[in-house]
Amino acid sequence: MSSTQFTDFARYKEQRAALISSNLNRSLRPDHSVTVSAAEAKADKFVRELRAAISIWGTEHEGVPIPFPGMQFLTGRSIISTTKLFNFLIPKGGLLHAHLEATVNAEYVLKIALEQPALHVRSTAPHSALNLSKILPQFSPFPRKMFTDSDTALTDTFYSPDTWVSLKKARASFDPALGGPAGFDKWVIAAMVISPAEGQSIGPAINLFEEKFTDTFTVSNGLPRFTPVWKQYIYEFLRASVEDGVSYVETRINFYSKYMFGEDGQEKVPHHDWLKIFDETLGEFKAELKSQEREDEFIGARIIYSTLRLIDLEELEWYREDCITLKQELPHLIADSTSFRCFDLVGPENMLKPLIYYAEDLLRFRERQKEVGVDIPFILHAGETLGDGTEADVNLYDAILLGTLRFGHGFSLVKHPKLMKTCREKGILNEVCPISNEILRLTSSMPMHPLPILINNGLPVTLCSDDPAVFRNMGLTFDFYQISLRVLSRSEVTGLIALRELARDSLKHSTLEPSEKQRAISAWRKRWKKSVESIVDFTK
Repeated sequence: MSSTQFTDFARYKEQRAALISSNLNRSLRPDHSVTVSAAEAKADKFVRELRAAISIWGTEHEGVPIPFPGMQFLTGRSIISTTKLFNFLIPKGGLLHAHLEATVNAEYVLKIALEQPALHVRSTAPHSALNLSKILPQFSPFPRKMFTDSDTALTDTFYSPDTWVSLKKARASFDPALGGPAGFDKWVIAAMVISPAEGQSIGPAINLFEEKFTDTFTVSNGLPRFTPVWKQYIYEFLRASVEDGVSYVETRINFYSKYMFGEDGQEKVPHHDWLKIFDETLGEFKAELKSQEREDEFIGARIIYSTLRLIDLEELEWYREDCITLKQELPHLIADSTSFRCFDLVGPENMLKPLIYYAEDLLRFRERQKEVGVDIPFILHAGETLGDGTEADVNLYDAILLGTLRFGHGFSLVKHPKLMKTCREKGILNEVCPISNEILRLTSSMPMHPLPILINNGLPVTLCSDDPAVFRNMGLTFDFYQISLRVLSRSEVTGLIALRELARDSLKHSTLEPSEKQRAISAWRKRWKKSVESIVDFTK
């Protein structure tokens, strides 16, 4: 090699080093210039090594004939829970995006429903082995005077479609040829979740929403919206969240029906009472934790008032006034005195009305708040789409102009460099729901998820579970695992510290008042430190 060539190459290496060191993407990352303790560095090194050493691919697993790194979550779920990495439970901080109607394990929901004599079930046809998977159950409570005493079974050949049968009797009388009571349970639960086979065969996201995904809500909604079930449902959601390392939740409740069924079977319980039950249950749960000297494990829970993008403008006016009234009556729950973020419009963006349809009315909503002296900013679903320039994609622009403080999903945001810059400058957080995005076909496989683009561009991000009861990703551990092993595993600059920043941002961008937020972050840091120490101890 000539001296000239060597000199040129040396200069090339200098330029290369300068280009890499000035890489703005790296410097924008939330974990780029943060303090890392010696214990965190050791734990991070161990987790990276553990992640690299996972050898589940190419190994036979029951029910999973050909495991591979990009396999769907629904297929690989049984494998995930057996790995060492999954069992390192780190404190997740806050869960900021979960629809309450889809947060409690389907088996548990059916169990507590069967304890209620008032609950009845019906279907559209007599059941048989040929049509069982195609028939959906529908549930409703009745007043005692309307309890059915008939011995008719859903599986009788002479069953009259849409005839209500006592839930307990329907289960007990389910045809033994279809599995008896266990077959009944299997039928109901299958209607409330998406199975691995359905996840593989249903096709693109729009079809999944239209057919199976929407059906799961249609089926399950008849159970928690009965006050005796509602109370137990809320308690289980809070309990399971804490057990999974979540210390704070903000959950969306869909206020698309004006009344819930009361214990007497009458559909007359207004939204005010829904929330009082939530508040009372939350208080009881926190009191129990305090009695166990565990109060720092859970800071609290708040509600984001949501309604579906199916409604028209006249209906929106009713819901927005209802939201204002609830805030005035229950400010400690629906809102704090200065900054609670509580209103959203939800539903499949590719199918339902775009934000621009509601924009003028939402601007009036802001003016109404000023008139009555309340503050209800928006946390809006936007960009949950593969589209580029479609109505669902353009929802991102409207959400920003309407003043959203966070994006629900924001999946298509990476296609808009200027919007990403705006989000970074304004601190608009993305509520990223990795497993939901994969199952609903926004990404073909988890390694292709755009989360690293958001992180590298310095956007605040937190991980969320969306509809965990439907997807079977209860809590947040599965989403953290998928991100750690499947999304970020190819990154040499991403590890445990990145997960730390994601968890911290969930509390930083919550709607807690400043003093509560500081307490939440302080309590989380203590738990994080203990978690890191436990990982380090495991390496000894």
